[in-house]
Amino acid sequence: MATHKLLLLPGDGIGPEVMGEVKCLIGWINAQGIARFETEEGLVGGAAYEASKQSITDSTMSQAKAADAVIFGAVGGSKWDSVPYEARPEAGLLRLRKDLGLFANLRPAVCYPALAEASSLKRQVVEGLDIMIVRELTGGVYFGEPKTITDLGNGQKRAIDTQVYDTYEIERIARVAFDLAKKRRNKVTSMEKRNVMKSGVLWNEVVTQVHNREYKDVQLEHQLADSGGMNLVKSPKQFDVIVTDNLFGDMLSDIAAMLTGSLGMLPSASLGEIDAKTKKRKSLFEPVHGSAPDIAGQGLANPIAMIASFAMALRYSFELGALADKVEAAIAAVLAKGMRTADIKSAGTTAVSTSQMGEAILKELQALYG
Repeated sequence: MATHKLLLLPGDGIGPEVMGEVKCLIGWINAQGIARFETEEGLVGGAAYEASKQSITDSTMSQAKAADAVIFGAVGGSKWDSVPYEARPEAGLLRLRKDLGLFANLRPAVCYPALAEASSLKRQVVEGLDIMIVRELTGGVYFGEPKTITDLGNGQKRAIDTQVYDTYEIERIARVAFDLAKKRRNKVTSMEKRNVMKSGVLWNEVVTQVHNREYKDVQLEHQLADSGGMNLVKSPKQFDVIVTDNLFGDMLSDIAAMLTGSLGMLPSASLGEIDAKTKKRKSLFEPVHGSAPDIAGQGLANPIAMIASFAMALRYSFELGALADKVEAAIAAVLAKGMRTADIKSAGTTAVSTSQMGEAILKELQALYG
């Protein structure tokens, strides 16, 4: 049996709490001989800054590059608002994405039947929702140069961020989206702002060209990103796979997250290129919810997104799809029994802590292997 190397980066805020539930899950999987994981832990974000004045050290980056997958918690908090820009907690995550070449961010938005009432939208709008947002992650305005703030004098300043995309960057993210769609409902919606942005014009052209050359059997449609955001709220089940750039993907995936009832429910995967020799790819898996410092240490955090992110690692990095299916089924079973953390609590359900939710999911997984 192969041994898979994981680097665990709990980070800040609720990151260590939700990561703790994944560690319990990994321990049980190892003990049962279902798979074999070897884990290391490192510091990132504010925790790394406290120890080294850096958001991530070169040593931790070396560990990340040597790992088969990185499991990431969350970074950030007001405590570090005044640290130098290049050392801010979020810079650690950005460096991981850039240095590992993690260009494809997969953000599923799935509404579990038991949580349809937790959404701010009507049940019939979100029940059965299953969308995959594919966000380009290493290009665009977050990384484009120049990125400056210039003092113009007379109390005036000018801020510049640069939106940059090359053809190859759009081609490779489009292929990820089309390949995913072929395993789902065979539909891709590409979103950009070609009406006002030159990068949107190129994005539209390149996605269309990739479709015509390589994926004619997949349905392709184009929407402007602002219209797409409106339609995500108006009629979200029209979508299957949405592919978009870094900036719009950031916003649209958070909109999709709230359709499901809570940011605490949604996982994500960040994938690199497949190595031609090893057939492996660098990867990082993280919950969408962020560090939530206001509830850190209180046992209120929802660990489901963190556990579901680990399930994505099983599926996309280790070809353990059957185990991933069982982890996801265990989550659904716990929700069906009415157990809820504070963020998804509603009338008639049972409030549980972070650890109680993790224990309940593990118990359901154990029963599936019973």
